[in-house]
Amino acid sequence: MDCIGRAAIIALTMLTLAPALAEAPVRPPHSAVAGADACLDQKERRVASETGKVIPLAAAMRLAKKRMPGSVVRARLCRGKEGLVYVLTILPRDGKVARLTVDAAKGKPVGRR
Repeated sequence: MDCIGRAAIIALTMLTLAPALAEAPVRPPHSAVAGADACLDQKERRVASETGKVIPLAAAMRLAKKRMPGSVVRARLCRGKEGLVYVLTILPRDGKVARLTVDAAKGKPVGRR
């Protein structure tokens, strides 16, 4: 089969599947799924910060760097079992990505993976 024939089959397949794909439910990313570990959106983070419910992210990052030297590559504010927590993804000097969870109200580490 030549290139034109393959392209025609792919085009027909896409046209056939397009209606089904358009109606398929869209799953939210893992962090947006409701549950004990659901992360806050920007508006919720701002409210938590302005009302003093959480320590500043910079303070949590300083704590993380003391516990695990390296670069913080991602930071999220999420609902944990005991309240709000910062979930910090860290790239240590050894190159193995790790996660450190910091209690967002008390500023104390609560977990590490």
